[in-house]
Amino acid sequence: MRVAMYYNNRDVRIQEMPVPKAGVQELLVKVMASGICGSDVMEWYRLKRAPLVLGHEISGAVVAAGKEVKAFKAGDRVFVSHHVPCNTCYYCLSGHHTCCETLHTTNYDPGGFSEYIRVPAINVDRGTFLLPGGLSYEEAVFIEPLACVLRAQRLAGLKPGQTVSILGSGVSGLLHLLSAKAQGAGKIIMTDINELRLKKAQGLGADVVCNANSDLASEIRRVNDNRLADIVIICTCALPAFTQALKSVERAGTVLFFAPTEPGIEFPLALNEFWRNGITLLSSYGNSPVDAHVAIELLRAGRIPVRELISHRLSLAEAPLGFRLVAEAKECLKVIIEPFK
Repeated sequence: MRVAMYYNNRDVRIQEMPVPKAGVQELLVKVMASGICGSDVMEWYRLKRAPLVLGHEISGAVVAAGKEVKAFKAGDRVFVSHHVPCNTCYYCLSGHHTCCETLHTTNYDPGGFSEYIRVPAINVDRGTFLLPGGLSYEEAVFIEPLACVLRAQRLAGLKPGQTVSILGSGVSGLLHLLSAKAQGAGKIIMTDINELRLKKAQGLGADVVCNANSDLASEIRRVNDNRLADIVIICTCALPAFTQALKSVERAGTVLFFAPTEPGIEFPLALNEFWRNGITLLSSYGNSPVDAHVAIELLRAGRIPVRELISHRLSLAEAPLGFRLVAEAKECLKVIIEPFK
């Protein structure tokens, strides 16, 4: 089978590998669509493991099911989570599934930018979901990133009517916008340095869009009865956004760190001001099976119009182009690879 082997953002090679064989408790899935995530082009994170086959936002069709698999059969349309928790450790039992060691060590074989993947037994058990009728393969690509967004907003305690500011209007920022709107958020203010993304955010219902270099706090106060944002969500790795977030959040508000910085970055914090104003600083990584269930239901119901976020549909042979587009972050939003296009 063909795979897109990642060496770096500018060196992705189409290579041949044997089609993996499914064990008695495993699945072989034909990959129909696979999204390129922003984390796929974080070289500081990926290069230490290269060369490898990336891709964790996949949907496909079951080709073969091991003889002990009861829940799925050949022909089933599925979404498959790459990371799954054990559900029995201290972290899982306390509701912190993404801190589970098992979640950080599970994956499918070899990766979503391939024609076929082998789904290990643990992923079959708690990370494989039947797609509802009417939900396309390309829409199903968004189950994983949407589940991450839903978990983050759940942890942040987003409530109807609250003012939300989202720093970064890439795919994750736009998913935060759509999810917040679906949950009844009040005013939503979004930033970016890319005019294409700001225009898309405005078209998807953001109340205010502004250049990331502008005075964001003043913009928020202007449309929000002179108050700052109840929740500020950081969806960019640009360090100035982290400082801007603290200047844009209202007293008793929450700053949600959805995007990371590179390793080794230290973030200065005015501790006294932070203490006096009752600000909550919150991080969120990944998602749990329950978040995937909710994401699937929202997509099935048409509450999150993810087709609006797709800018490119490419063949597997065009994966090198897809990686360059996402790494450059100029004229694209969600890039989807269709291995059998």
